[in-house]
Amino acid sequence: QVQLVESGGGLVQAGGSLRLSCAASGSFFSINAMGWYRQAPGKQRELVAAITSAGSTNYADSVKGRFTISRDNAKNTVYLQMNSLKPEDTAVYYCYADERFVDYWGQGTQVTVSS
Repeated sequence: QVQLVESGGGLVQAGGSLRLSCAASGSFFSINAMGWYRQAPGKQRELVAAITSAGSTNYADSVKGRFTISRDNAKNTVYLQMNSLKPEDTAVYYCYADERFVDYWGQGTQVTVSS
């Protein structure tokens, strides 16, 4: 079992920055991919960024060049640095972890970008 605890959401003006963190704990063997999804009101959940244990990354086109995902494998923690935030980035951001092909999810953290 993997428990994920997110932090770092909040309210920011357009053009500002936020950094999300997600720490994994519990009893597990190894975590492969970790990453972030987001869900805005009335919209489907979408992938924002993901990173494997080897450091390979994947980003949604809408965040490329603005968001950076990173990972500390020793701490089982994934980070999402979000720069040049736009109002359309407003959503609940969910951390996920893939441990032996089972997905675990955090409780979500609200990110609100005001115009």
